[in-house]
Amino acid sequence: MLASMTDTAGAPLRTTLALPVAVRDLTPGDLPACTWSGSATHLRQVERELVRAAAGEVDYLAVCTPADLPVAIGGVDYRARAGAGTVWQLAVLPALQSCGLGTLLIRAAERRIVGRGLRTAELAVEEDNRRARALYERLGYVAYGREPDAWDEEGPDGSLRRYETMCVLMRKEL
Repeated sequence: MLASMTDTAGAPLRTTLALPVAVRDLTPGDLPACTWSGSATHLRQVERELVRAAAGEVDYLAVCTPADLPVAIGGVDYRARAGAGTVWQLAVLPALQSCGLGTLLIRAAERRIVGRGLRTAELAVEEDNRRARALYERLGYVAYGREPDAWDEEGPDGSLRRYETMCVLMRKEL
């Protein structure tokens, strides 16, 4: 049970909490704790990407709390574009967005890219996702083109629908 704390005037009490986090590889055992990151369809896709991670084709990372629970996840695909690591499927637990976890995750992904001997990171961001694009620009990513993207999404009734969008392509020299 959660209790709400207020001061004597009834205003919520606020404090800053410092919580150490660590970045590690995401594992299949983490997936039940990642339902916040997307639908069951999305999690099945992440599970397939973990098979690719075991084969060395991708890295899939998790930012975890001291209880070892993932609060941010995302991957790097080394086969999507020749000569670059493509950062993709980034997600941060909604309640912890704007706390620096996305930045930490992207920087860890960039270190993995450099560790593979590559010097370019690329990503795609939906055109209407201004908040994410602002983060990527702040981290040094520069737009270089546009491309459509599409994927299947699961509706509340379990039905699948095709989601189509236009993405801005961005890159950063590492």
